[in-house]
Amino acid sequence: MTTIALFGATGKTGRRVLDRALAAGHTVRALVRDPAAVVVSSERLTIIPGDVRDPASVAETVRGADVVLSLFGQVKGSPPTLQTDGTRVIVEAMREAGVSRIVTLSGGGLRDDEHDRPKAADRVIRFLLKVLSGKVLADAEGHLEVLRASGLDWTVVRGPRLTEKPGVGSHRVGWVGVNASTQISRDDLADFILTQVEDRRFVGAMPFISA
Repeated sequence: MTTIALFGATGKTGRRVLDRALAAGHTVRALVRDPAAVVVSSERLTIIPGDVRDPASVAETVRGADVVLSLFGQVKGSPPTLQTDGTRVIVEAMREAGVSRIVTLSGGGLRDDEHDRPKAADRVIRFLLKVLSGKVLADAEGHLEVLRASGLDWTVVRGPRLTEKPGVGSHRVGWVGVNASTQISRDDLADFILTQVEDRRFVGAMPFISA
């Protein structure tokens, strides 16, 4: 099975990915700020206390991994460039460790001009995001720039509004405005993210996952 370096394991989506990764038989190395926030235990789970902006902690997490799942993001009180800075540290650790595959998580506000075909409602949503959460969107764009310049096999998984509803066991893989809806449960999004551990179809791409 695969060894996964997981960042954001205690987040609402990250903890679902952690549960699924362990259930699938993978080994997980998870960097967390508060180890007490991890409510699962397994002989295949290693918890590394630390911060994603700390090169030593990140290097320890990535060491021995086959793939990186980077699911952390801004929360209340986060630095405005947390995702960009953390991604830069992760990328450097991956280069040092010889790890090439990274999957990150973002929202539909992050544009893919090559594939997206935003409808009027999509453009309104992005405008509101820029007005109400401009720093978060700018940080997402910054992390994408880091990935594009990294030379790594990256995928950015994008999603619409995330809900706490139980998953239905299915999802759509499209682009903003193309084969897409306006929401998805975190369960179903987590299912897709875990497929990217082995799926190479979206290397260098930003698929939009919705219900």
